[in-house]
Amino acid sequence: MNMGDILVLKGNEILALLADQEKALVHSVERAYIAHTRGESSLPFSPVLRFPDHPESRIAALPAYLGQDCKMAGLKWVASFPANLECGLDRASAVIILNSAQTGIPQAIIEGSVISAKRTAASAALAARYLQNEQRSSYLGIIGCGPINFEVVQFLLTLQPEIQTLVLYDINQERVQLFKHKCQELGRDVEIHIVRDKHEVLSSCPLVSMATTATTPHILDMPEHPSNAVILHISLRDLAPQVIVACDNIVDDIDHVSQAQTSIHLTEQLTGNRDCVRCTLADILLGKAPARKHPTIPTIFSPFGLGILDIAVSKFVYDLALREQHGTTLSTFLPTPWVQRVKQTAGR
Repeated sequence: MNMGDILVLKGNEILALLADQEKALVHSVERAYIAHTRGESSLPFSPVLRFPDHPESRIAALPAYLGQDCKMAGLKWVASFPANLECGLDRASAVIILNSAQTGIPQAIIEGSVISAKRTAASAALAARYLQNEQRSSYLGIIGCGPINFEVVQFLLTLQPEIQTLVLYDINQERVQLFKHKCQELGRDVEIHIVRDKHEVLSSCPLVSMATTATTPHILDMPEHPSNAVILHISLRDLAPQVIVACDNIVDDIDHVSQAQTSIHLTEQLTGNRDCVRCTLADILLGKAPARKHPTIPTIFSPFGLGILDIAVSKFVYDLALREQHGTTLSTFLPTPWVQRVKQTAGR
């Protein structure tokens, strides 16, 4: 590609490029977390655009720069419109722009919902690997049967062959049946159970992934649970403060997750401090903190979803697309440089 060209990657092209790339994506996410905790990133807070006539909908901007061997800046512009589900559309849609960190010139326009789902699942799988220590679970519980948790299932089944049973819960029975069918299509010989009570998932599964559309806590107490329980709290707002304070809490970034009425934020508002959070996942990756605080206390991972992960995965996709010649190149997308245009005019 020449200076001023932009590579455009569509969603289906990205799905094809990222087939069977789970291990590579988890590695990219792990390196991004480590770079962030070492100060090799820039990650401003994300502004959110809301709509007075339908306040449940929003569009957020996630700008980020990731250094290390990525050295790429960019922006994810991601919309969440829950009412889309009633029309047969996905709740979330997104676009990502990648910019050169040397010139600021845009280099790629990438469909972002696939990237967003993949990086979220990679983050969850990475946390599951470390937080379970050597006690890998054969049961995986799912609360919320949507596209994010389906990606989590794909990643965990690939990275943890110990998983033999899925326990599914969703408030929508049609959705949970569709989710079961999609999981069966993955080709893994696993048992799949559908339950009618989310507490049954929490009480039976040492590893649970929550990815719902909840905006306020709906799990007000923690039932009897396996002693080594790990909860991947992806949707961030499912757990009441009394549940948070009773558990061992790991986050991706304490400042980012302590906002926007997340369960961690609500707990801070209630207690007046952030003492409920023990450390970040990167602290565990670097050996600065142990993976578990106490073997009988549930560990909760609450990832805000950092823009650096979108940059890391987008850069991975961008490089892969260039090597395999995927996507559409918009040549000379940018105008002729101003100085050059002036010279051309002056020479007439």
